Amino acid sequence: MTQKNPEISKGIDWSLIGLYVVLSLIGIIAIFAATYRDTDPIIQSFFQFKTDYSRQFYYFIIALILGFFVLLTDSKFFTATANLWYFVGIIILLLVFPFHSRIKGTESIIRIGGFQFQPAEFCKICVALALAKYISRPETNFSKPKSQIIAAAIALFPSLLSILQRETGLALVYFSFFLVMFREGLPSIILIIGFAIAALVVATIVIEPNVLAIILTVIAALVIYFNRRTIKRNRGMLVVVILLWFVCVGIQRFAVPFAFKHVLQKYQVERIYSLFGKDNPYQEGEEEVTPDAKRKANQSNYNVRQSKIAIGSGQLWGKGLLKGTQTRYDFVPEQRTDFIFCTIGEGFGFAGSIVLLGIYLILLFRIITIAERQRSVFSRCYAYGVAGVFFFHIAINLAMTVGLAPVIGITLPLISYGGTSLITFTIMIFILVRLDADRHMVLR
Repeated sequence: MTQKNPEISKGIDWSLIGLYVVLSLIGIIAIFAATYRDTDPIIQSFFQFKTDYSRQFYYFIIALILGFFVLLTDSKFFTATANLWYFVGIIILLLVFPFHSRIKGTESIIRIGGFQFQPAEFCKICVALALAKYISRPETNFSKPKSQIIAAAIALFPSLLSILQRETGLALVYFSFFLVMFREGLPSIILIIGFAIAALVVATIVIEPNVLAIILTVIAALVIYFNRRTIKRNRGMLVVVILLWFVCVGIQRFAVPFAFKHVLQKYQVERIYSLFGKDNPYQEGEEEVTPDAKRKANQSNYNVRQSKIAIGSGQLWGKGLLKGTQTRYDFVPEQRTDFIFCTIGEGFGFAGSIVLLGIYLILLFRIITIAERQRSVFSRCYAYGVAGVFFFHIAINLAMTVGLAPVIGITLPLISYGGTSLITFTIMIFILVRLDADRHMVLR
C-alpha cells in the first residue's frame, strides 16, 4: 500500500479540502448550466477557454496548483510576511485609481490584456493575515481601546478605498473581520450598538422622518420617567439618555441623508428603498435622476424578480440540468455571477438548494472547529477571519437573490464565476489548512 508523502500530507485536514473541491465543482456545473448553448460541443468547449464554464474550469486548475504550493510553504512564512502582504494589498488597491477599467458601474477592476483583476478581492487575504498578526503580537493588549481601534483600522482602511472605487459590496465584506475581534475580546456592547444603528437606519427608511423623531423622543421620555428615581441619585444617567437621544436623532436627520446623497450611488439608494417598497426621497428633482441611475435601479428590481421566479419554478426537485427556462434563456441577468444561486434553485429545486446550504454549513462549522483547536492566536484569528468572510458572502448573496437584501454585487463563494474570486477563496482556505497542519507550533 502506498503512503502519502508525510512532508506534505501530515496534519492536513482533507475534509476541508474535500468540501472546497465539491463546492468548486458544483460552481463549474452551475456556470455550465447557466451559459451552455445547444450549439456548443460539450467536451471540446471545456478545453478551449472560450466559454465561461471552460474558463472557470481552468481557473479551478490554476487555483489548485496555487493551493498545492501554499501547502508546501512553511507556516512561519505567513506570520513573517503578514504585514508585507497588507502593504502590498494596499498598494495594489491604490493602483486601481490610475489604472482601473470602468466595468458595470464599478471602478475597482484592473484589466490586464484579456484578464480582469479585482484587488479588493485579493486584499481580503492580506487583511486576514495582517489582522491576525497584529492581534497575536505579545505586546498587543486587545482589552484596551487603542488596540481595538488599530485593529478596526486595519480591517476598514481597504473598505474605505473600495468605497472610493464604487465597489460598495466588497467594501462591506471587510466588516466581517469584526468577528475576529469579537472572538478575541471586543466588548459585546459594540455589537449591540452596531445592530441598533442598523435598526435605526431601517427605521429611517420605512418611517416618515418627523414621525420617527417623535417616536425617538417618546422613547427617551419614557426611559427618563421609569428611571426617575435612579436619575435623582445619579444625574449622569440623565446626561447619557439625552446624549443617546441626540445621537439617534442626528443619525436619522443628518448621517443617513448624507450617506444616501453623497456616499452611495443613486441607483444603490433606489435599490435599498425599492427593497422596502418605498420611493427614494433624496432625489431633489427629476433632472438629478440620470437615465443611467434609473436603468440600474430598474435592472436591479428586474434581476430580483426574475431570480425569485427562477428559484420558485424549481419547486421541490427542480427541472433538471439544462432544463431550466429562466436561466437557460437569459431571463436572469448576471446569472453566472451574483445570481448563480437561482440557476441551482431552478435546476435542482428546493432539495438541491438545501444540499448546497448544508455543504456550506458543514464548511463553516469545520472552519470554526479548526479555529478553536489552534494553539496559536495567529492561526485562530486567521481562521475566524476566513469564517467571517465566507459567512458574509454566503448570507448576503443568498438574501440578495431572494429579495431580502439590496443587490450589492456579492459573489457566492466558490460557485460564482470569476477567476479572482475563486483564487482568493482558494488561497484563504489552503493557508488555513497549512496553518492547521502546523497547529502544534505556536506562531506569532
